Amino acid sequence: MTTPLDKDQAERWNGSSGNAWVDFQELIAQVMRPLQDLLVETARTDGAHRVLDVGCGTGGTTLAVARELGARCTGVDVAEPMIAAARANAERDGLPVEFLRADAQTHAFEPGGFDLVMSRFGVMFFADPVAAFANLREATRPGGRLACVVWRDAADNPFFTTAEQAAAPLLPDLGPRIPDAPGQFGFANRERVAGILAQAGWTDIDITPADADCVMPEPELTGYISRLGPVGLALLEVDEATRAEVVDVVRAAFEPFVHGDQARFTAACWLLRATTPELS
Repeated sequence: MTTPLDKDQAERWNGSSGNAWVDFQELIAQVMRPLQDLLVETARTDGAHRVLDVGCGTGGTTLAVARELGARCTGVDVAEPMIAAARANAERDGLPVEFLRADAQTHAFEPGGFDLVMSRFGVMFFADPVAAFANLREATRPGGRLACVVWRDAADNPFFTTAEQAAAPLLPDLGPRIPDAPGQFGFANRERVAGILAQAGWTDIDITPADADCVMPEPELTGYISRLGPVGLALLEVDEATRAEVVDVVRAAFEPFVHGDQARFTAACWLLRATTPELS
């Protein structure tokens, strides 16, 4: 059954948010490259040959693993705009990667079809995370591995909350961040996430900090402010004068992150690792 939250997420990622991520895919890939590299090295260490990338977006990490390891990779995402872009990217690069538009919480994957399930910021949005990770466990062979990068607490990631904090006086309808709710920081609580994985049947659960130094070209900040995140969504509903005022105010709030022609920040994340039980 599709819950209202599932519907909201699907509408968001198949609309303005998904389209914005496609438009900014090269920038996002550049900024998040250190975390992509972390997952590539994890897949290499695990000796993965069949890899599922959950919440694959436009396919950057999926394609990197396929390219660098020669693994058979499948990417899954609910967002049609991003899946279409991922398929185009695979065709451009000449890589035989499969991309599925599907909800990884409920999709009927081949049982035991993957050595490794990985994700870069794609698993925090499930309406029922226990059911989702149980489904992903069923898709992983006995002794197979899980490797997911998720955000730690919002307080540890000020770069991603600066815009909404600065814009709040001008955009009073901005919704608050709800702890543990599906969304960017939905997996910030380490103990809660460990409990989700255990309930879903994963073993050898290990959740460790994974910080990355990220860089964004300073001229890209205005586009980031005006198209991505909660403020980007809210700006779709306001008049041009309000939009211009919000962008100016928010851009000024990012000055502490600006160093010359770059904006720099630390991405404070968790690396989730777990194993499917071996057959007895």
